[in-house]
Amino acid sequence: MAYEDPEHDSITHTIGRLIDDVRELFREEVALARAELRQEVSAFGVAAAAMGAGAVAGVFALAFLLLGIAQAFAALVGWPAWGGYIAMAVVLGIVAAASLMAGRKKVHAVQMPQTVESIKETKEWMKDRMSSEKR
Repeated sequence: MAYEDPEHDSITHTIGRLIDDVRELFREEVALARAELRQEVSAFGVAAAAMGAGAVAGVFALAFLLLGIAQAFAALVGWPAWGGYIAMAVVLGIVAAASLMAGRKKVHAVQMPQTVESIKETKEWMKDRMSSEKR
């Protein structure tokens, strides 16, 4: 009957078994990581769908609110409904233009990250260092 006697195993056989065990452990860890990632992505998808549905409902609520405000304004000043809608469109257009201009100004004020400059400086330093060592 053949059996493995740990005291009489050769070093190469023991190292081979150790390498096989490490490979198997690595494969199992990768499989576990994949399963956990799939589960987290699935949960994130459900949460994103719920948030998307909430956002769509919020947009519709805002649209109906604005329609109501436009009609109330038209009724308040004695205009037809379409006059209230045009007034609401003008007000929203002014708000949108002001927001876009403020955002544009902030975008132009943003400076490039200093990391890019730092990487360029490091690259130049390494080139200078390597060329000085070769001399």
